[in-house]
Amino acid sequence: MTYKTGADLVAEARARIREIAAADVKAMMERGDGTVYLDVREPNEWNLGHLPKAVHIPRGTLESKIEGLVPRTAKVVVYCARGNRSAFAADTMQAM
Repeated sequence: MTYKTGADLVAEARARIREIAAADVKAMMERGDGTVYLDVREPNEWNLGHLPKAVHIPRGTLESKIEGLVPRTAKVVVYCARGNRSAFAADTMQAM
């Protein structure tokens, strides 16, 4: 049996989602197009700063909280500190 590394899992998740550049996110925010900005970092990271009007759901509680806070039809940009948690979160949300 072949075991996957954490890096393998992140790469697989990234292959299934669409990533966008920070400059694109900034332009989206300036347009005010109704996109939901979802911060999946831990509370201590959130408290250090976050995007204006972002929704905060730590990655560890995403599956149990997302449906109550973000409509299924919403366009969502998911972010974290390095892109790993947000890749897993975006991949999970697509599956849901």
